[in-house]
Amino acid sequence: MLRLLVASAAVFAGFLAVEVSAQLHSVAKSAGKLYFGTATDNPELTDTAYTAILHNASEFGQITAANSMKWDATEPSRGDFTFQNADVIAQLAKTDGQLLRGHNCVWHEQLPSWVSSGNFNAATLSSILTTHCSTLVGRYKGQTCVYSWDVVNEPFNDDGSFGTDVFLTTLNTSYIPTALNAASSADPNAKLYINDFNIESAGAKSTAMQTLIRSLKASKTPIHGVGLQFHMIVGEVPTQSVLIQNLQAFTALGIEVAITELDVRMTLPATSALLAQQQKDYTTIVGACAAVSGCVGITVWDFTDKFSWVPGAFAGQGEACPWDANLVKKPAYQGIIAGFKG
Repeated sequence: MLRLLVASAAVFAGFLAVEVSAQLHSVAKSAGKLYFGTATDNPELTDTAYTAILHNASEFGQITAANSMKWDATEPSRGDFTFQNADVIAQLAKTDGQLLRGHNCVWHEQLPSWVSSGNFNAATLSSILTTHCSTLVGRYKGQTCVYSWDVVNEPFNDDGSFGTDVFLTTLNTSYIPTALNAASSADPNAKLYINDFNIESAGAKSTAMQTLIRSLKASKTPIHGVGLQFHMIVGEVPTQSVLIQNLQAFTALGIEVAITELDVRMTLPATSALLAQQQKDYTTIVGACAAVSGCVGITVWDFTDKFSWVPGAFAGQGEACPWDANLVKKPAYQGIIAGFKG
């Protein structure tokens, strides 16, 4: 009997050790996904405690450059391309054996004034757009870490109309296929995405994105995926069935989807009740991706509250990430694991 008890205790301890040692990318792979990843940014890479976690490919099998591949960082003046910071992120992915999602080619924000206020005619702006997209994407062509590019970022207003910016005003919606074709020519092997927020459940914006994808596919424009950002609020996440249905509406169009910028913020200060609800919300979101075969992976928009964008964008809100500002795992971490395990 004593031997049986000892053996049972050893088995239980083994299971417990496996559960405790479960790491996010490894669990995502076991659930049939390509990756679990995180955004990162160059200033953070001097924090050795942070990078010790970032370099752990069992936690993160993919990274996204939060800022250093955007237009203002890569072409601050016309024809003056600079990739110093972007190359650091790409090299990090290669060294650690992680996939890289390029972010992004075209966006109405973080756009240099020489583009937004250049008063270019349609032919010139189209050429500028083509040159920028092809040069940026072509920079990393053939690097085994490159998985996909957010070619067009946030093209829609919440009501489903196209956002008014220099590209739409000058080129109408033709700027979207122009960018996608340039990216495809520069790297035919990269998956090309359109990325946006507030499209996680059915509504005008989600419908507009689906209509755009149909139009692009009908015109034989290369498009492989839609990125759903999932910048969410604790306690306001739609039900898992709603999320699954919406993800499936996209994959039914013959594309893949990814959750590209996940965080779940709360009104501060954090409480045990809010953290418990946040854990449930992460489980709901991750479980929706896990349930849809065409949802290839999930990226948190940085993994720690120490470097979260949320407090700077939403006054009085924060604690949105699965690690806290001291790099300690929060209940949300186990919520992610539970979502993948079902």
